[in-house]
Amino acid sequence: MRKKAVKVVIWGFGAMGSGMAKMITRKQGFEIIGVCDRFDKLVGQKVSDLIGTTSNLAPDLIVKKTIEEIIPNVCPDVALLCTDSFTEKAFPKIKWLLEHQVNVITTAEEMAFPWANRPDLAKELDQIAKKNGVSVLGAGINPGLMMDLLVILLTGAMETVDKIEVRRINSLSPYGETVMTEQGVGLSVSEFQKLKEKGLLAGHVGFKESVGMIAHALGWDVESFEQEMLPIITDVDRKSPYGFAPKGHVAGVNMMAHAIISGEEKLTMLHPQQIEPQLGGIQTGDYITLQGKPKIKMAITPEVEGGTGTIAICVNMIPHIINAKPGLKTMLDLPVPRAIMGDVRKMIEVNDHD
Repeated sequence: MRKKAVKVVIWGFGAMGSGMAKMITRKQGFEIIGVCDRFDKLVGQKVSDLIGTTSNLAPDLIVKKTIEEIIPNVCPDVALLCTDSFTEKAFPKIKWLLEHQVNVITTAEEMAFPWANRPDLAKELDQIAKKNGVSVLGAGINPGLMMDLLVILLTGAMETVDKIEVRRINSLSPYGETVMTEQGVGLSVSEFQKLKEKGLLAGHVGFKESVGMIAHALGWDVESFEQEMLPIITDVDRKSPYGFAPKGHVAGVNMMAHAIISGEEKLTMLHPQQIEPQLGGIQTGDYITLQGKPKIKMAITPEVEGGTGTIAICVNMIPHIINAKPGLKTMLDLPVPRAIMGDVRKMIEVNDHD
């Protein structure tokens, strides 16, 4: 078994980054050796004060402003990058980490299958990672599991797949300020429409990546892809830890996507997501319907909680990205995700030369 602790740096210490830190402090064999965040209100604070424990933290660990203040003063096994949704925005950060020979797990949704939207940047990241002997993975609950990898897994019990419909009805409440802004939470309907027309609202980021991952896995060629975003208007005031939607304003978005394969709509995705859905009488859940031989239907209610799920997926994939051959990876390339219930060092195959 590896003797040294698995050393982790966290870049971005909002809801997801701090949540990952808390999870890591409850696991065996980890050490957080660096944290950075761009927000001045966090910079200079003790990480132990922010998360309420000193377990698995380097001594006197404080939040730095930039990653350059952390690396190369320390040499992490992996960096958890929790700052962006889009490959283009995350690219310079990932590139910097890879060039400093650090494995990367990023929550950037487009990085779950970057070949779908930015094949040029995907190719470049793959080359940089291989050149530096490290790997990079985009991970999260969705995309990354509920609307793609889990679908692919279920098709393994089928002889033929004729049509796929995936629905995820979930709460945005666990997510941070960036997600609230991207979804338009708290906007009036007119403000929402203006920003949507200008392309300034992301809504759910990941449909194209999920479709691309599923199609790649099944050997399908996507002939056309369309998605639509509509506002979800609340009829009561709703407040979450990072967002507020007054009555009559936007509480989230209803996202829909359709993919044409072999002249037919074979892939449909429906994804309404909002803060505090229970206040609107909404029952969350995850639903997969696979038409073919045999027909498979799966329902999980309530939803697999998105915030906890993303935090867990990223942390649980740490040993697998460390063990991976160098390059750009997707969830298709790595072992089936599983919870780390023992000492993470038992899962590391790489010799640390102790």
